[in-house]
Amino acid sequence: MLFNSLDFAIFFPIVFALYWLVARNLTLRNVLILVASYTFYGWWDWRFLFLIAVSTLVDFYVGKKMHKIENKKKRKQLLFVSLLVNLGFLVYFKYTNFFIESFVDSFRLFGKELEVSTLNIILPVGISFYTFQTLSYTIDIYRKQLKPTNDIIAFSAFVSFFPQLVAGPIERASHLLPQFYKTYTFNYKLVKSGLLLMAFGLFKKMVIADRAALYVNQVYNNVDDYGGVGYIYATVLFAFQIYCDFSGYSDIAIGLGRTMGFDLMKNFDSPYISKSLTEFWRRWHISLSTWFRDYLYIPLGGSKKGKYRTYANLFIVFVVSGLWHGAAMTFIIWGAIHGIILMIEKGTFTFRKRLFNKIGLDKNNFSNHLFFGFIIFTIVCFGWVFFRANSLSDSLQIVSGFFSDFNLGDMFKKETYLIGFKPNEFKVITIAILMLFAFEYFHKKHNSIKFLNNQSTLFRWSFYLSIVILIMLFGIYGDRNIQEFIYFQF
Repeated sequence: MLFNSLDFAIFFPIVFALYWLVARNLTLRNVLILVASYTFYGWWDWRFLFLIAVSTLVDFYVGKKMHKIENKKKRKQLLFVSLLVNLGFLVYFKYTNFFIESFVDSFRLFGKELEVSTLNIILPVGISFYTFQTLSYTIDIYRKQLKPTNDIIAFSAFVSFFPQLVAGPIERASHLLPQFYKTYTFNYKLVKSGLLLMAFGLFKKMVIADRAALYVNQVYNNVDDYGGVGYIYATVLFAFQIYCDFSGYSDIAIGLGRTMGFDLMKNFDSPYISKSLTEFWRRWHISLSTWFRDYLYIPLGGSKKGKYRTYANLFIVFVVSGLWHGAAMTFIIWGAIHGIILMIEKGTFTFRKRLFNKIGLDKNNFSNHLFFGFIIFTIVCFGWVFFRANSLSDSLQIVSGFFSDFNLGDMFKKETYLIGFKPNEFKVITIAILMLFAFEYFHKKHNSIKFLNNQSTLFRWSFYLSIVILIMLFGIYGDRNIQEFIYFQF
């Protein structure tokens, strides 16, 4: 079920009304959340509910058993059961065909053709997200940082919580699970702010991301028909598409949780204003980057085993992050690019600090922010080429086209940057992106929710209504562009 669908527009008000009717009865409330969450996920394909149920039951009983045992070897064996089940599902459904194709390609390098076909495997929506969420529970119990729950209903609701089930934020059990033990009273201001955040998320998704997809898909699905400038426009638009698509989903998820009294973690923090790639990853998909930090980077040794080991750990984490996003060489290269740049940033930190100090780039002013922001945005966009391209050959053609097919004069030709767009559509998305940046800047400076609460009732409701009208007027609907959220495929 999609947040931007008619099905969900009917589903959520029913769940919302029933939720607040039974909110004071903790058990009944959690049962309702569980049923709603399984209905939400099963709407896509009910057969894959079996995977969530098995992961839930295995981790629930492993966690209880592990907590009672002090023997380290037996605790490791129990943790291995959790890892085997959860990662086993993930590897089978997501990577089996990738491994088969890689195996065949390796023989092809030596002139051998193997008659091996891939399997007909459907990737369950959101499996990468809820797998990492439930694994954090058993790992934290193994580390003795968390006590297991005895409430199977609350734990099942935690694993399958429908607002963030299929695309995050990836919550930790230590943060979200205790919220299923609390009763909440209806809070008008909290519900209102949640609904406003949902509306803002839908605006980002339907007005910006889905409209940008019109052009991005046209270029990236037909790379032979375009040149350097067309590639650049499409890549920059994809940067905004993926940001508005994914952060829009996170906004809707956080807003949904808030309308029911739940607090979900912040997942994005204006990443495109970052002045370094390190800062970018503190602002982009925060729940995933912190998960990899706590459950992979630090266990590998982090930065405590010398600089070369630190560089290796960074590189490993980002290659694994690339593979987490997708079973293709393009994703691995995308992760490797980020890993290499982060290694360079870390290795040249002292040198860069001295150099920037000498030439005046260390000052905290607008021009320096703009300079570094442009460089990091360019690097991130270069990486997005591999992330978005349909194949490795397509990505290499696009990168090559940036330099070989680039003609500065083409940038000012309407036919170059309006392919796939009507002129008015181009104006709409340009204005919408500028509105987004203005809103995010204002929100960081003044907190838009507090600002709105201090305004008159007429002003507030005029603002709310204007967002709804903008979504209805400029949001993409219909067969022309039925768009799932990008991160559903991961």
